[in-house]
Amino acid sequence: MYSKRWAQVLLSAGLLWFLLAIAFAPANKIYQQGLVALLWVPCIALAWSARARLGEAWRGQRVLFVLLALLAVWATVSLAWSHAEEPSRELKRILYIAFFVLFFPILADAEPERVMRLMRWAGAGLGLAALVSIIKFFGLEHNAWHARVQGIGELSHPILGAYVIGVSVIWTLLWPPRSRPLQAVWVLVLMTSSAFVVMSQSRGAVLAFFFTVVALPVWWRHRRAFYLSAAAVMVAVIGFIVLEPLMMARGSSYRPEIFTAALKMIELHPLAGLGLGSEYNVVVADGVRFDHSHNLFTHIAIELGLPGMLLWVGIWLTVLWQAWRVRETDLGRGLIGIWLFSTLAMQFDAASLTGSPRAEWFISWLPIGLASLLAWARREVAPAVIKSRVPLNQ
Repeated sequence: MYSKRWAQVLLSAGLLWFLLAIAFAPANKIYQQGLVALLWVPCIALAWSARARLGEAWRGQRVLFVLLALLAVWATVSLAWSHAEEPSRELKRILYIAFFVLFFPILADAEPERVMRLMRWAGAGLGLAALVSIIKFFGLEHNAWHARVQGIGELSHPILGAYVIGVSVIWTLLWPPRSRPLQAVWVLVLMTSSAFVVMSQSRGAVLAFFFTVVALPVWWRHRRAFYLSAAAVMVAVIGFIVLEPLMMARGSSYRPEIFTAALKMIELHPLAGLGLGSEYNVVVADGVRFDHSHNLFTHIAIELGLPGMLLWVGIWLTVLWQAWRVRETDLGRGLIGIWLFSTLAMQFDAASLTGSPRAEWFISWLPIGLASLLAWARREVAPAVIKSRVPLNQ
């Protein structure tokens, strides 16, 4: 049933809603309700009919799924000592995440290109959102040119909005359209989205974007990667000269102090953590309080202890390992870029792993969902490997 045309259209709408409605939905409540109608419910309803595909995903990514299951179990157990106001809500979010990851194999139906095609269109849509945001913020609202741009919808937070648009630039850059007319649109999308990331003045997003593009030749052995890497260095030098006063005016934004204070909190509960969903404050030396650790890894260690953090590190490294094995494919190449951007971005501000779907999911659960498709990407590599081993005289 899941492979029927109507089911695939519904599932495709669910992915596009997740990727685009974060910018275009009029309110977060509507965004969440749309996910229930277009993603969670269809995934749950179609999971049994897609059990064969899910079995293939399990066999192809067994390490990843085992680690995810262990993290889910540990997070559930931690509710026993958590100070969360509604433990049942935390448990529900774990189930949401599980079905979100399972959603990708059901939608792809052994064809990762189907998901990548939808993400190409979503990248164009987010590029439009970036353009609308820039026009609205500077043109209609007449903000000063040096103000930090705020996006539309849930992209209104300069940092999180920059993370969403930034990661969309990476997959758009690495999954270009094949037709020449669409390539012109592709260039415009890259320009507007990149401009939004820079105008957000989010140093974490800008640095993540810069280092990801500079590192492209490491896994993409194509001359285009070298050109893009060199162009990124030149643009970065010019940008730093022009915008250095703006980028450095805020200093370190307490990031070193927050990290040090977070480590001290981890030392107080190194094994059990505070429990899933527990609220906490990070207090720096001068008494300033922050409601999270501004770093996903320390946030997980505070909530779930070192066992939870080590499981997450294992999951995250498994995604890279599996993507690296198929780096010759479009999916592998794009996922490595998304992984690197996400890894750098989550060091500076992301601190929500099991919260309701939001901007942070673009740099945490979206890469893991894509990694669940790598079992089928390996089929593209196998014929090339076999062909390369055939003697030339045959």
